[in-house]
Amino acid sequence: MEIHHLNCGSVLTIEATYDGPKPAAAVNHCLLIETDTAGLVLVETGLGLGDVRDPHGTLGADWVAMAQPALDEEETAVRQIARLGHKPSDVRHIIVTHLDVDHSGGLPDFPGADVHVLASELDAARSQAPSFRYRPAHWKHEPRWITYPTAPDSGEEWFGFSALQPKGLPHDIKLIPLGGHTEGHTGIAVRDGERWLLHCGDAYYYHRELEVSREVHPLLDIVQTSSQVSRDLRLGTQARLRELIHDHGDRIEVFSSHDPWEFARYVAAGVTRTGRPG
Repeated sequence: MEIHHLNCGSVLTIEATYDGPKPAAAVNHCLLIETDTAGLVLVETGLGLGDVRDPHGTLGADWVAMAQPALDEEETAVRQIARLGHKPSDVRHIIVTHLDVDHSGGLPDFPGADVHVLASELDAARSQAPSFRYRPAHWKHEPRWITYPTAPDSGEEWFGFSALQPKGLPHDIKLIPLGGHTEGHTGIAVRDGERWLLHCGDAYYYHRELEVSREVHPLLDIVQTSSQVSRDLRLGTQARLRELIHDHGDRIEVFSSHDPWEFARYVAAGVTRTGRPG
């Protein structure tokens, strides 16, 4: 499999809490996976064309004021995938960590894709929308939802975490439920050669939260604590992620959805698309 790291929606600029990293715009970190048997798989969708063209109508005025999105059409997944030489119909599967506004905005740009999500997340989105968190414009095209239990009983494990096998996808891709942020939040594990990547979604917001001497980001922590559905579950998930890094950091890379300095390491490695052509 070939894996591309995409920033599908820059938002407000933030500063690190220590000397070194320069201020950077928070990102919407997505993955495009080219598989041999299942076509293109998009992990997360970021902001879509509809969001860029009618932000108040699709994202909501309050969210736009809070997040200050760049609203650059060239950052949408569909435009970046086109620059890689693919058509929207080539994206056969989309996996979302959850259905918050900035994670589901690109769904309408790929109407033919199967969309994999935890059932409890879809139930919450349908029952609570329209809201600051969930925007029904992102699924009014009625995607083909493929849903999974939040507490899997399959018995499958991934480095000590419960795991789910997405239907129709290779075993190099797993759903790893990571609770606390929303009712049905999940991580996505992807094998990359000899190592695994774990896209943690919004299980944490800032890389220093997973260090032994846990440190939150003053601004990002306001966002994550105001949007959590369970503080204890969220902090428990983060503790387990710290253990994962301690025990298996030689085999697993973890990253979250919005940390720009995590995304920068993939820019430095030359495996990203930043959103702009050229």
